[in-house]
Amino acid sequence: MMANQAPVPANNGMLDDDTFERDLKEMLEDGPALNDMSSPVQGGNVTAQNKPAMNNPPPIYRAQDDSAHLPTRLPQSDIPRSQSMNIPPVSRDIPLSGSQTNGAGANGDFNPKQPLTQQAASKIDLLKTWSINTYKCTKQMLSERLGKGSRTVDLELEAQIEVLRDTQKKYANILRLARALTNHFYHVVQTQRGLGEAFTELSQKSPELQDEFTYNAETQKNLTKNGETLLGAMNFFTSTVNTLCNKTMEDTLSTVKQYEQARLEYDAYRTDVEALNLGPRDSTNIPKIEEANKKFAGCKSKFDRLREDVSVKLKFLEENKVRVMHKQLLLFHNAIAAYFSGNQAGLENTLKQFNIKLKAPNSGGPSWIEK
Repeated sequence: MMANQAPVPANNGMLDDDTFERDLKEMLEDGPALNDMSSPVQGGNVTAQNKPAMNNPPPIYRAQDDSAHLPTRLPQSDIPRSQSMNIPPVSRDIPLSGSQTNGAGANGDFNPKQPLTQQAASKIDLLKTWSINTYKCTKQMLSERLGKGSRTVDLELEAQIEVLRDTQKKYANILRLARALTNHFYHVVQTQRGLGEAFTELSQKSPELQDEFTYNAETQKNLTKNGETLLGAMNFFTSTVNTLCNKTMEDTLSTVKQYEQARLEYDAYRTDVEALNLGPRDSTNIPKIEEANKKFAGCKSKFDRLREDVSVKLKFLEENKVRVMHKQLLLFHNAIAAYFSGNQAGLENTLKQFNIKLKAPNSGGPSWIEK
């Protein structure tokens, strides 16, 4: 079988090698120069320091199969050589998240913002101070209720505060009754208006009783008109009493509540100072005593200031109450007396005296044309 195999000519391999070398040389001549390593390659600047020089040609390997021939030309790329991609140079630093990173230092380390740290610390200090203050005030309040602790009492001021609270309750009762009377009287006026309209209609349909129906219709109409005038006076009275009771007095009572809270804090820190003064004065307790005296001085100044504010507000409230209620009680009396005595002129003069303007019946807001 070995004798039947045809010998392979020796010069066939040499011809293939010469053809491959010639094709490779033409390929290298068509491509970029290998020695010019500083030329841009697809937009990137590659230097000789970043890429090793290629002085030796690549090794040539003989094909194992003579039937398989290597390509003599490289495939042409679809991208033109003049077109460059936006690739930054290798030697340039590429930022990770923009030109300026939030909270990043020079070495890329994260540094928290200083204002946020200070704000968090201030909130923690406020929470700590509030917790200590609440604990001390609660302890003092329980001690007072159980009869184990002492409290600061201003007898004259406390009496005025109790009188104010009792006065507010009584004025609130007057306001409730006045509103009920106004509401009931409003329904009476509406009933009188309906009755007068019914009498007027019957006077037109009953000729034999026309005069009687007409007299009653006129009477109900006059009562309705006077009733609406009286309703204006009653509404003005209730509105003023409501302002006095639920706004003026309530404002003074809110200051009283602040005063009572300041008094509780004052007594709580006073008790702490007294307890620390009874203890030994060593290096451990002296800083505590100084800190307690400092807080006690602050609570005392706040307590004295609010006590003065309460005294001033109580004085002005009493003067305002007397002046306002004198006017309102006079209005209420004159309006009621004039209405039930049938003195229409006196009722109208009373409203003019107190500058009360009545709203016309069935009058609503201005129309869109008037606006």
